[in-house]
Amino acid sequence: MVNILSNGNLLFEDYPGLAKTLMTNTFADALGCDFKRVQFTPDLLPADITGTNIYDAKKGEFTFKPGPIFCNLLLSDEINRAPPKTQAALLEAMQEKQVTIGTVTHKLPAPFLTMATQNPVEQEGTYPLPEAQLDRFMFKMSVGYPDRADEDEILARRITRKKDAVDVDVITDPARVVAMQQACEDVYVDPAVRMYMVEIVSRTREDPRVLVGSSPRGSQALLKTSRAAAALRGRDFVTPDEVKAVAPIAISHRLILKPEHQIKGLETQEVVSDILRQVPVPTV
Repeated sequence: MVNILSNGNLLFEDYPGLAKTLMTNTFADALGCDFKRVQFTPDLLPADITGTNIYDAKKGEFTFKPGPIFCNLLLSDEINRAPPKTQAALLEAMQEKQVTIGTVTHKLPAPFLTMATQNPVEQEGTYPLPEAQLDRFMFKMSVGYPDRADEDEILARRITRKKDAVDVDVITDPARVVAMQQACEDVYVDPAVRMYMVEIVSRTREDPRVLVGSSPRGSQALLKTSRAAAALRGRDFVTPDEVKAVAPIAISHRLILKPEHQIKGLETQEVVSDILRQVPVPTV
C-alpha cells in the first residue's frame, strides 16, 4: 500500500511458489486497475513489452501497436530470467512513465507502476538486475516462507472456498488512486525529519563497508514512502518512526558492498540497520 501511494515500482525477490504473483494480481483487482502480466523468459524481446510499429498495407503507413506495458499495473514476472537488453526496455517506463518507439514518445496511463518478481540470483538461468534498474525500484521486499500456523490457515481457506482462484472485491478506481497519491504530497515533513533522512542516506556513502552508497533517488524514496506510511496511519505529518520503518526496504537494494564484505556474507540490510541505530533521532 505504501508503494502504491508513493507511485513507485516494487521488486519482490524470493523463491517460486510464495504467492508473489497472487499478491500483485490481488492488488490490481482491488484497485480496479488495468492489469497486465509479462512472463520474462530468455527469448523475450524489448518490443514484446513496449510494442512496435507495424506496417498497415491498406493505409500504406506504419501504425503503433502498443504492448502490455500500456496498463496501470504491470506484473513483470521473473524479471531476471530475461537478458539485460530486455530488462532495459522497462527503464524509461519505470522512471518517466512513458515509452519511446523510434522518434515518438507515448505516455503511459495514470497510475502506472511495475511490480516485478525475481528469483534469487544463485538460481539457474537468472541474470542479475543492473544497478541502474535496481535503483528505479522504490522498494525491494522478500515474502519469506509462512510459519506453520499461517500455512495451516492457507490450507483451511483453500478448503473453505473450494477452488484455487480467490475472489477480490473492487474497492476503488484509477482516478481515485491518483487522487490518493496526490493527497500524500500534502503530508507535512518537518525540516528536522527531512535532515534525518538526508543523514541516513549520506552515511550509506560514508560507511567503510560500502563501495557505492544510495543515490539521491534513495532519499526521495524515503521522503515519498514515509509520507505514504504516515497517511496510512491517519496522520498528516511524518515522524521518525515512519522513516525507520521504510528505510530498510527503500534504500538497502541501492547499496553495493565492497567485495571483501560480500564474501563474508554481509547483507546490505545489516548496514542500513546499523546506520539507523547510529543516527540520532530528532525530537519533533
